[in-house]
Amino acid sequence: MTELLSAYQTLPERYDELLLPERQPRASWRPLLRQLQALTAPGLKEREELLQKQIRENGVTYNVYADAGGASRPWALDLLPQLIHADEWAVLAAGVAQRAKLLDLMLADLYGPQRLLLEGVLPADLVYGHRNWLPPVQGLKPGGEVWLHVYAVDLARAPDGRWWVLADRTQSPSGAGYALENRHLVARAFPELFRTLGVRRLEAFFATLRRELLRLAASAEEGATPLAVLLTPGRHNETYFEHVYLARQLGFPLVEGQDLTVRDASVYLKTLDGLKRVHAIFRRLDDDWCDPLELRGDSALGVPGLLGAVRAGRVLVANALGTGLMESPGLMPYLPAVSTRLLGEALLLPSVQTWWCGDPAALRQVLEDLPQRVLKPAAPRPGAEPVFGAGLDAAGLAALRARIRERPGDWVAQALLPLSQAPVWSSAQAALLPRPLSLRAYAVATPDGWQVMPGGLTRVASEAGARIVSMQRGGSSKDTWIHGIGADPDTAAVPRIRSLVRHDPNLLSRTVENLYWLGRYSERCDGHGRLLRSLLNRLGDAEEQAFDAGFGIARAIGLLPANSDLMFALGRSIADRHWQPSLRADLGRLVWSATQVRAQLSAENWRAIQELDAEALRLEPAQLGRGQAMGFLNRLLIATTALSGFALDDMTRDDGWRFLMIGRSLERLGFLTRMLRQALSADAVSPAMLAWLLELGNSTITYRTRYLASPQLVPVIDLLLLVEDNPHALLFQAVRLIDSLRLVGFDPGDVPALAALPGRLKAIDTGALLEARSLAPVRELLLGELEGASSALAELAERLMLRHFAHVDDVSRTIWSA
Repeated sequence: MTELLSAYQTLPERYDELLLPERQPRASWRPLLRQLQALTAPGLKEREELLQKQIRENGVTYNVYADAGGASRPWALDLLPQLIHADEWAVLAAGVAQRAKLLDLMLADLYGPQRLLLEGVLPADLVYGHRNWLPPVQGLKPGGEVWLHVYAVDLARAPDGRWWVLADRTQSPSGAGYALENRHLVARAFPELFRTLGVRRLEAFFATLRRELLRLAASAEEGATPLAVLLTPGRHNETYFEHVYLARQLGFPLVEGQDLTVRDASVYLKTLDGLKRVHAIFRRLDDDWCDPLELRGDSALGVPGLLGAVRAGRVLVANALGTGLMESPGLMPYLPAVSTRLLGEALLLPSVQTWWCGDPAALRQVLEDLPQRVLKPAAPRPGAEPVFGAGLDAAGLAALRARIRERPGDWVAQALLPLSQAPVWSSAQAALLPRPLSLRAYAVATPDGWQVMPGGLTRVASEAGARIVSMQRGGSSKDTWIHGIGADPDTAAVPRIRSLVRHDPNLLSRTVENLYWLGRYSERCDGHGRLLRSLLNRLGDAEEQAFDAGFGIARAIGLLPANSDLMFALGRSIADRHWQPSLRADLGRLVWSATQVRAQLSAENWRAIQELDAEALRLEPAQLGRGQAMGFLNRLLIATTALSGFALDDMTRDDGWRFLMIGRSLERLGFLTRMLRQALSADAVSPAMLAWLLELGNSTITYRTRYLASPQLVPVIDLLLLVEDNPHALLFQAVRLIDSLRLVGFDPGDVPALAALPGRLKAIDTGALLEARSLAPVRELLLGELEGASSALAELAERLMLRHFAHVDDVSRTIWSA
């Protein structure tokens, strides 16, 4: 192991997870080290590359706020697992379970009889002054009288090897989904070692969580299955990938606040089939954002009236509202006394030494020892960073002391605990490097006590001498393996399926709406891309008349900016994201819609969309050359074609798919009608112009095969308007659109002009058109039909929005329609 450990330095002030003080491997790590030695550096590099490839293919991301390189970053995962023997884990798990039980009892008391405050065990100022103390929750009894359904705790190992608690995570603990994904990825990198060590599995933890949420859910109608949902703040949240992942793992619909509504003290999910009652909400939204009526009035993320539904016992919220109070580090100094009072026993898992500055005695000690302390807010808030006294000069310490004296109750001081270090694999150096780490452990409440996940999320600092571990600061993660004798894999009980399900009964109307817009934007990008590519193809060649006509049409329908020179107009139309009709702006809308329905997309399609969006971000309108533009447009059209193929071949033909198809047909019809109306309105329609129309309609080869002649008006119009077997023809798309509308329960007769369109097109006498001596009547007839089709499409789009995506009562719907 000399080469692999050449850069690995142990430090006397840190516990080393890998090596004993005499630099001999600890027993838990010896099997892994033997495998690393057998693989050698090239083999480890190969497995590292495979690991990173799987992260990209699975779309595992972590959003880094205010990051110049982009908000969504690939998840950082080290190749090597963190190893903990089962005997050591049993002691640690007992401490985690005890602590979870204690905090749950504390919440029941503080929002109930408040004996801890009346008896002076806890200071009232610390509780009532906390930003996460929710007065509207006082006196509330959550479903099953369980406050914490999931608990997480951040742990660190001291230099003597003992584990200490750094922080409690109680309101919406994150990371469990990442821990499970880490397990799937790292276990594939070392499958033989995983089996040999008998590593405990994680799936039973999530099965238990699902079972308990459904068991405690507010009463469902007799014989009905409770409906549970996972509430997310949305795609901009740092752990949004995990929200999607957990929703899939648990089998819960992933919803945002706008997907839920409260009526008659019950929560309902807005589905395509109407409103469906929700019995349990597994939330990933902080307490005060959950209800703008009773909590934070400026919240656009929550559900108005949610707290009233909880109070009425009509919905279970997990974790219960108000549980963020337990995340205050100011409570830590009082937990030993609280444990004695509520449990009658000492804490098994102690907190890192902590002082709440609202206590005068603690304040004096903190001010004296400030250079040796870490200062944190007593009420954690987003973006708040710890202040290390050792990193301040005399002036900085004086300023900090003044701030603490001004509002002592807002501050908590903690002893600086040197984090233990473990090896990470560095492909660049082909060696193991030491990095500080902390462990987040998880527990779920059950009737038989707390079940602790046999593993957790190990987080690793980005630098060797780091004092804290933060994913937002570029840290990475490890899979956590609990192994050893007695570590038999857990098996989750599989519930018996008693009835078959042929369609998704909880298809969100927002999901369907975004699929509809995904169809529209993908087709819009395809049409816009074809138009711009055709213009670039003709730029500077002999078909000047066709180019000028096409350029004029593109400007007339708003796809090219007016009053600008040729190349600048093309560059802006392709790449200017600030110009709303641009291809770049439409691509951004496509990506947004795709993000909202990510669960419905394959990994390949999602990756293609992301890569295309990343390339588009690098384009500069003023510097866009013809070659770069053509390359981008070619890749764009390949991606939109692939997305279309995915929709046709891989998606289940449910209502979501049908609305995707409706969106595509509606947009294609709109593009065709606009282009043909402008072309037929021109003073003259040349063969070059007709060839250009065939190219836009992706029908050039079909025309050549059928006619073996240069383009002529009536055959071209017939192919693009009236042929029933050409997917790029107006008649084909109109028939498919009407069929799709009927399948989703929309009566095409509600838009009479649309319902009559196929019949009107079929009634056109193409033979008479061919024999006509003048083309003027032909153009007049076709322009009339295209005008009617355009009006019908606009009316349909408005009616679809009202009928399927707006959840209003019948009276409001009637007033709105009128």
